[in-house]
Amino acid sequence: MKVLVYPPNSLILADLVERGGHEPVVLMKEVGEHVRDAEIDAPPLNITEEDLKRALRYVSVEEPAGLKGRIGLLAPLLEKAEAAIILTDAPPTFGCMGCAVADEFFKFLIRKRGIPTLEVRYEGGDRMEEMVSAVMKFLARLSEGQKEA
Repeated sequence: MKVLVYPPNSLILADLVERGGHEPVVLMKEVGEHVRDAEIDAPPLNITEEDLKRALRYVSVEEPAGLKGRIGLLAPLLEKAEAAIILTDAPPTFGCMGCAVADEFFKFLIRKRGIPTLEVRYEGGDRMEEMVSAVMKFLARLSEGQKEA
């Protein structure tokens, strides 16, 4: 199953999803496709016209350019996802959106999509085992659901 990892650049969550037997849907893959696109002059800093068109399906034209750019780049992740893991209250070192408005809006879009979603709070130190355990149990339930289908 394709599992959207949020924050979308979290290598730790992506690794857990792979260990759980699923495919992580992450920003690094989307940026990688942009880097190999001949249309981009200075990857991955530029976005394409296609990214902006995609963003306008989710946000109005009056929204700030940064929000449209982020949503345009993240929209394919949302559209591919069959499930999602949202880590809340994570420090920037765990994976950062870089924009609070885009962060909240994208989490709203994930919830609105209606796919199986685990929201787990980041709590460092001794509580990390609990977070990892919750993620792995969620992934196991997804695997069980795939076998039944």
